[in-house]
Amino acid sequence: MDSQHGNYQTVSITKTVPVYPKLLHPQKVLNLSNLDRQCPILMYLVFFYNASHANKNLSLNSVFSSLKSGLEETLSVWYPAAGRLCPNRNDGKLDLWCNNNGAILVEAVTQVKISQLGDLSQYNDFLEKLVYKPVFDGNFSNMPLVVAQVTKFGCGGYSVGFGASHSLFDGPATYDFLCAWASNSAIMKAKGGLEQQQKPVHERGTLLANCRAPNMATRLSKNPGSVARAAAIDHLYQLIKQATTHNQNLSEMGSSNQKSYLFRTFHLSGAMIESLKRKVLGQRGGSFTCSSFDVVAAHLWKARTRALGVRKETMVCLQFAVDTRNKMVPPLPNGFSGNAYVLASVALTAGALEEQSHETIVEKIREAKNSISNDYVNAYVDALEGPQGSLPPLKELTIVSDWTRMPFHKISLLHGEAAYASPLVSPIPQVAFFIQNPNDNRGIDVRIGLLSKTLDPFSHYFLNGVQ
Repeated sequence: MDSQHGNYQTVSITKTVPVYPKLLHPQKVLNLSNLDRQCPILMYLVFFYNASHANKNLSLNSVFSSLKSGLEETLSVWYPAAGRLCPNRNDGKLDLWCNNNGAILVEAVTQVKISQLGDLSQYNDFLEKLVYKPVFDGNFSNMPLVVAQVTKFGCGGYSVGFGASHSLFDGPATYDFLCAWASNSAIMKAKGGLEQQQKPVHERGTLLANCRAPNMATRLSKNPGSVARAAAIDHLYQLIKQATTHNQNLSEMGSSNQKSYLFRTFHLSGAMIESLKRKVLGQRGGSFTCSSFDVVAAHLWKARTRALGVRKETMVCLQFAVDTRNKMVPPLPNGFSGNAYVLASVALTAGALEEQSHETIVEKIREAKNSISNDYVNAYVDALEGPQGSLPPLKELTIVSDWTRMPFHKISLLHGEAAYASPLVSPIPQVAFFIQNPNDNRGIDVRIGLLSKTLDPFSHYFLNGVQ
């Protein structure tokens, strides 16, 4: 978007209101799991709804009222979202205080037209003006866990910027919450509403504790050789040790902040992904199959590592989130609303990664997926028991977050599906998001943060390998 328009890019907030559950629940404290406590800050997503005939006929006041009433009803069922984080009196770790303090809903207007933003799949600094960012004073007890901003554009279109604490929801739970909000909004109710939503299950620390075996120390003392380890945690320690061994101290590793990164979205069409699969299947043939995620993750890892120019003897690592809802024994209940993801991990030297075929890397990714078991989750949660710090930007670490099974753009907060649903910058800027493309069901949009010097080589290796 042209930056010379100055004040024309202004987004003016016209209303900020707290939104409380329609039905108040008795106050209670939910114990969080170590998976919940990893990232308590707000994560943001912006939905764009073009100026269709139906949306143009809606006044901003009616849209705001529809979303507000829907959110009130949704918070009555998803009541932890109206609460606040609070430190546990015994150990100081964060828990979830369900105190009905409410969410925040903001109304805003801008003269900008959605078409002026260009390709909505591409990150734009202007998107940061389309979400509400509460002032954080260091006290999580004062920070709302859910915030939203509805902005009317000069063309008659709308955006809905949504933020939720990652301690409250993971990706699938966020998707379910937003579907419930859309279903409860007055606009959707007037159209007959959406299908019945899955009832959420909010107890999480207790559920995870019930699924877990005795703690690590007890299991070690009983049978030292039987304890599973979490490869993702082990590999992180190895990467940090490698960096310090090579005289790269932690403060230097942390010097590349978010402002150092360029955020780009690369669209892989369904045809491109099929071409990549043929590369793999051509080497194996027969009954060998691979998912779109597996082959794109393998290709991304190869391209990013090559673009960074990592020395061949250096260890590099691919990590990606795996949903553990059905990996636990017993499985977590349907509608589990907390964080249920752990990272799976593959590690190689940069030289081996470059030399090995896509087929071999895909097999290693599948092996890492299959390694996620109840014991792996136990080990992962145990490893998070100690003091937590922010992860320094390790260039040897490639992280993938797969959103392709969560079609956020299909959520109808207004009339019809969103033109696009765009994540904002995450706390770890180099994470690659795999997103469904609204116009290509078989394609994948890959949003990734890259240092400026690696953008051109990455684009070359990533796109030339699939054309």
